[in-house]
Amino acid sequence: MSTDTPSAADQLLIDHAHRHGFTVTEKNLEVWRSRRLLPGNVPGGGLGRGKGSTSSPPPESFDLVLGLARHASRGKRPKDLALHLFAEGLPIPEPTVRAAFSASVDTITIDGDDELDTDPEQRLNDIADHISDAGLTVTLVPIRARRIDDGIARLARADGHTWPPAELASLDANPGPSTATPKDAALVAAAAVITGAMSPEDIGDMLRAMNPTAVANPIASLVETTRNDAPDLADKVLTPDGNLALGPLRDARDQLRDLANTAPLEDLATAWSTAERVREWALELCRRVEEELAVGRLGEAAVEWQSSRYAMAGLALLSTLKQREWPPAQHAVDALMLLYQLGAFQQLDRLISGCQWHLLGAGGMLPPPIRELLQDLIARDAPPHPGGGGVRPAS
Repeated sequence: MSTDTPSAADQLLIDHAHRHGFTVTEKNLEVWRSRRLLPGNVPGGGLGRGKGSTSSPPPESFDLVLGLARHASRGKRPKDLALHLFAEGLPIPEPTVRAAFSASVDTITIDGDDELDTDPEQRLNDIADHISDAGLTVTLVPIRARRIDDGIARLARADGHTWPPAELASLDANPGPSTATPKDAALVAAAAVITGAMSPEDIGDMLRAMNPTAVANPIASLVETTRNDAPDLADKVLTPDGNLALGPLRDARDQLRDLANTAPLEDLATAWSTAERVREWALELCRRVEEELAVGRLGEAAVEWQSSRYAMAGLALLSTLKQREWPPAQHAVDALMLLYQLGAFQQLDRLISGCQWHLLGAGGMLPPPIRELLQDLIARDAPPHPGGGGVRPAS
């Protein structure tokens, strides 16, 4: 009969770690439990005659101890540890996982937003004054992206080609560069966070500002002309003030925290891994197109880059290049933002019948990993392939 005491139960975990090449102490176990990274031992039966009681580690503790031993280091934050373990599929306690995702939203801060309890309009006025006084700006196009844009344009001119094709300008009702300044962008970004909404005009202007060398931006035009081109749709998706808000009109950070606390864990895990794959895609595309520029020949990578820069996938490219470091908290924020985006697509599908979702399968519209997540929605309304009766997968 086992006569393990609590320290003997811990010794099982310590020995398990040692067999796998890790040094774990009772102090380590105590700290991990205090931070809710490791469950406590499970009490067993009494030993009798006042000799105490038995206990044993929960089965999941053995894998968790190995994961903690791999990732733990002096100064590493417990919430980062929780996210690392969750990403590996280890059985980290659910409340700890959700707390880590929720805490990541606290990294979204707005410089000058000090009076959180005041009216949102007054907060924005105060922020506008602060942005002006402090000269705050937002980087819309990172240097690396500008270099790639300039390199493609230079080679295209050398080859006697023009980009974009003239036909693209006919799809833009407001061709021309954005008039937004970096200070304007800072205020628009702050307003979007605080109110959870943006006007179609601001969205279009920011899309144009993020591709400043473009002579036309059909995607921006589609947003800007929503009221006139699709009034029935506008009534369903725009607020009485004319802003786009697919969620409640409140601080966007609160909406992300709601997702952190309510989304199924499997959805959080899928969003986490997809956000990682999006970043890998963006960095790999940069590498590929830079190789083409280095040899002076534009190829498939340049075409994919240009298609993305003129559509929604370009936002992921720019976001990735702005985040040179990608700590676990930022990874978690990106995963929550992705979940919010997917939820917005689902809500639009419920609100509006006949959405041409198959258009999201076009090159550049979405990063490939996100397109894969939406494959069922994209394929559902896709027109039949001319060569047969089936649906052509998005490529």
